[in-house]
Amino acid sequence: MTEQQKNKVSKFLSLILRHKPETINLKLDENGWAFVSDILSNTKLKFSREELEEVVATNDKKRFVFDEFKTKIRASQGHSLKTVDLKLELISPPLYLYHGTVIKYMDDIKLQGLKKMSRQHVHLSKDKDTAIKVSLRRGKPIILTVRALEMCNNGHQFFKSENGVWLTERVPTEFIDFN
Repeated sequence: MTEQQKNKVSKFLSLILRHKPETINLKLDENGWAFVSDILSNTKLKFSREELEEVVATNDKKRFVFDEFKTKIRASQGHSLKTVDLKLELISPPLYLYHGTVIKYMDDIKLQGLKKMSRQHVHLSKDKDTAIKVSLRRGKPIILTVRALEMCNNGHQFFKSENGVWLTERVPTEFIDFN
């Protein structure tokens, strides 16, 4: 499978497992799991089970995960579907986390902080390099430092997805270092 094909399948999985399962008449359970067999039989984008396993195994951001029997699959985070509960556990964050953005969003962020927008959570990274990679797809990256532990000590909750992305409801401006 070429990188281009893998990318196409990955984008398709993001669409159906995070945002619009109805695109292929897919049913997700309350925890976001879908049957692999339903995906393979309902999609017009043709790929095999082996190719699907390759996409999941080689995805650099580990966006998707199989259940222990590889009969079900789900997205690790990033859902816009309010009906999905990933059963994430509260966890104390490190001192700092990072968020990559671009210049066009900076005025809003300085006024309102980081908001989850259409997703269930704001996504944060444990290191600047990951935040840079995430924001590169939108333009020249600007990396914001979030004083995560201070936020947590002030009553904000943090979670960590299966693929290591840190999640929180919102990040008020007073916890963001803009320099």
